[in-house]
Amino acid sequence: MDSTEPKHEPTGEGLPADATELLNLAQSGDDQASERLLGMVYEQLRATAGSYFRAQAANHTLQPTALVHEAYLKIVGGTGGEWESRGHFCAVASIAMRQILRDHARAKQAAKRGGGSSREPLTLVESPSGTNAVDLIALNDLLDALAETDERGARVVEMRYFGGMKHEQIAEVLDVSLRTVERTSRRCLAWMQAEMSEARTYGANRESGAT
Repeated sequence: MDSTEPKHEPTGEGLPADATELLNLAQSGDDQASERLLGMVYEQLRATAGSYFRAQAANHTLQPTALVHEAYLKIVGGTGGEWESRGHFCAVASIAMRQILRDHARAKQAAKRGGGSSREPLTLVESPSGTNAVDLIALNDLLDALAETDERGARVVEMRYFGGMKHEQIAEVLDVSLRTVERTSRRCLAWMQAEMSEARTYGANRESGAT
């Protein structure tokens, strides 16, 4: 972290004090604790999940409620038992959401190859600005490539796209300055947009050449 930069201010957005205790109990198999914990985090997960469906066709296979429950089960079934803030929870949720959405998008490719169901899996995710939609598999592949050279940058983009997190929340989770997150986000998103644009141009050129 650049020590000359001012540190971000805390967002003050916390989870209930007993959320981490409930998480530990839920991970040990306590069904009542799991039910109470879901009640605490449901609205946050539902709000995040809802943003994925604005760019989808009406016949997609995954519904917001199902995505919320899949994500919750993945979070509770994961390792670790402490959420330091709402931002930290959103960061954990962003990983779960990305994995679930990626797998559903890949299911579309498999269905196409095998002549599967006419109902479509989710294949797009809105950009953080909400101005355009991005192919999920392409986004996932670019994040994997980015993580090889810039792990922090990949996490920033992941939390922006899949966690719906603001720069201030990301700065708090990563323990870096807000300015660092803003610069990282601009740089990485610009790189990803350029890569996607190049891929679209290459695809269009191949298609026109084939005809």
